[in-house]
Amino acid sequence: MMTKRDRNATAGLWRTAALGLVLAVALSGCANSRMTTGSINRSPGKPVAEMSAGELARAADQLGKTYAKNPADKANGLRYAEVLQMGGRTDQSLAVMRKLAIEHPADRQVLAAYGKALAAAGQLEPALDAVRRAQTPEYPDWKLVSAEAAILDQLGKSGDARALYRRALDMKPNEPSILSNLGMSYVLEGDLRSAETYMRSAASLPGADSRVRQNLALVVGLQGRFEEAEKLARQELSPEQAEANVAYLRSMLAQQNAWSDLKRDESKDTN
Repeated sequence: MMTKRDRNATAGLWRTAALGLVLAVALSGCANSRMTTGSINRSPGKPVAEMSAGELARAADQLGKTYAKNPADKANGLRYAEVLQMGGRTDQSLAVMRKLAIEHPADRQVLAAYGKALAAAGQLEPALDAVRRAQTPEYPDWKLVSAEAAILDQLGKSGDARALYRRALDMKPNEPSILSNLGMSYVLEGDLRSAETYMRSAASLPGADSRVRQNLALVVGLQGRFEEAEKLARQELSPEQAEANVAYLRSMLAQQNAWSDLKRDESKDTN
């Protein structure tokens, strides 16, 4: 069983690695991306997760101008906050969502997005409160149940989190995003083999998106199987993007080993 300190170190490693994975995709996408590079007007429905760094910057600029004219516009505000978040502008994204939550205090979609923005900014307790307020007990939303579980995981309450993931799966059987989040729960605990089992199950299901498959590549890479991780990443990324991600995973694993060495040294000093 991992100690609280072990859990915190592993959780920090995962969050940094996951963020780095996103950044590596975005940055390498600037130079050579298989994505289209047209303006956001030509692809308004394109998922934010599939945008290159250049596309995210252009989208943020365009959405920001619309937001400045009407900050209360729910649809534009949600899209703007999502683009900012994906582009690494976490504080700005949270500011947009905070104002939107004031304008729409009873809107479930806004409250849910606000909770996710708070969680991304590391404000976990307020995030948990926002997500719970967005939920309707008599007609629960499985997405909110899964989001609540993810926040509980980051708070170190893995037992409560997994119970909620399984509740979400009862509501939405074989949903790839829930299985992927459940896999991440085991990553936070350092159980990479169990994590991989859930990740592979999620990635094999219809409806699995890019983030689910990249999470599988992440957990494979964190086990040191870089060639396999790169192969998984290359199924939907350019070779340059895949190599950038694997290079980042190598650096994160090296940091993990350095932390383990330091822990052993401290143990020797106390004996």
